[in-house]
Amino acid sequence: MTDVADRKRRAVEAIDAHADDIVTFAEDVEAEPELGFKETETTRKVVAELEGMGLDVEENIAVTGAKARLGTDATGGLDDADEFVVAVLGELDALVNPAHPKANPETGACHACGHHAQLANLVGAAYGLTAAGVVDDLEGAIDFVAVPAEEYLDLGYRRTLVENGEVEFLGGKQELIRRGHLDDVDCAMMIHAGSDTPERVVTSDFSSNGFVGKFVTYEGKESHAGAAPEEGVNALNAAMLGMNAVHANRETFADDDHVRVHPIVTNGGDGVNVVPSDVRMESYVRASTVAAVEDANEKTNRALESGAMAVGADVEIEDYPGYMPLRTDETMVSTYDANVSELLGEDALTPGKPHLTGSTDMGDVTQVIPGIHPYVGGFSGAVHARDFEVVDAEMAYVIPAKLTAMLVIDLLADPEKQAAIRAAKAEKRSVEEYLDIVRGMRETVVGEYSG
Repeated sequence: MTDVADRKRRAVEAIDAHADDIVTFAEDVEAEPELGFKETETTRKVVAELEGMGLDVEENIAVTGAKARLGTDATGGLDDADEFVVAVLGELDALVNPAHPKANPETGACHACGHHAQLANLVGAAYGLTAAGVVDDLEGAIDFVAVPAEEYLDLGYRRTLVENGEVEFLGGKQELIRRGHLDDVDCAMMIHAGSDTPERVVTSDFSSNGFVGKFVTYEGKESHAGAAPEEGVNALNAAMLGMNAVHANRETFADDDHVRVHPIVTNGGDGVNVVPSDVRMESYVRASTVAAVEDANEKTNRALESGAMAVGADVEIEDYPGYMPLRTDETMVSTYDANVSELLGEDALTPGKPHLTGSTDMGDVTQVIPGIHPYVGGFSGAVHARDFEVVDAEMAYVIPAKLTAMLVIDLLADPEKQAAIRAAKAEKRSVEEYLDIVRGMRETVVGEYSG
């Protein structure tokens, strides 16, 4: 254990030595936010950091994105196919909130998601783990992976990528799984910014919802809204009835399933004096398990279709696989928490909510391999909101990198932990089973009631 403690100490010291570099890197990423599958400059910045540490980097792993492997041999590869592989992930993309003070004035993109802090964690951990002697002679390897497109938005663009055959899925980690980038990985880890959490605290053990993404088109018949509304078929009325039917189903959702359905109208008509004939909606259907997502989605589709039936409109519902439910790994959580207690004190560990009703494509990763996704402090304001900002740069950018590096060292140095994680992995879905499920969520429902 002394050797492990010494390795962890050296990793922490290396991260401290590069603390200013890590903060500067994070702030540089924050200043140039890019949306999913468009993160060319952000990828370039990560690649430059990793190459500066002597790592060989594979670029454009899923349209954008990059990964580098630190292994046990001189070339950074694996000597033995049975060696334990840990992946450290960080998300490249921004979200859209034009009201945020650091938003791009042209695209509205900003890092109110805290993904720039995730990349600081990725790069910072790499500084610690590539330091001389830190992982020498440990049985295993580390993948540093910069992942595109976690935020489920800018969907028109992403659907174009699907139509052009550039991606199959709308989320970056789904694409990584499909393309085989996690095939030889035993477990994965990343961090996330805590919402309204300026304190130096960490929450590591929780679960989250999965979801299906929906695009709904109601087609009616236009007519003069004042002179001859009876000659039209009001697609907006169909949409409103469909949403009300969704609301009528809410009492059928079990509390333990944590179901959330939240549609929006993206096009409500073309002119106030014209009966709306083309109305578009988007929605998520979220729940805590795959079965609950499928059940709630079936009810939601039935409800949305009933609105078209009621007024004699047509409806098309396009379902796309969203993200899968997230489950953290017991061995990784307990090991991570021990490091939090060592570095920040036991009071820094907060239980948080046992289940989060939001979603992340880290959930997809935890469907096939064990994973951890701690929420860390250092941020004020609500995640995704205009007031979100870093208020403690060391906590937001540097301390998580230390905790990540310490966890990696613990796992690579302990065969018993590796065995426990591999036993947990054996209970997960195979990649083929996972792909069958998410592909099964892709469905188009058509209801024709216009006669």
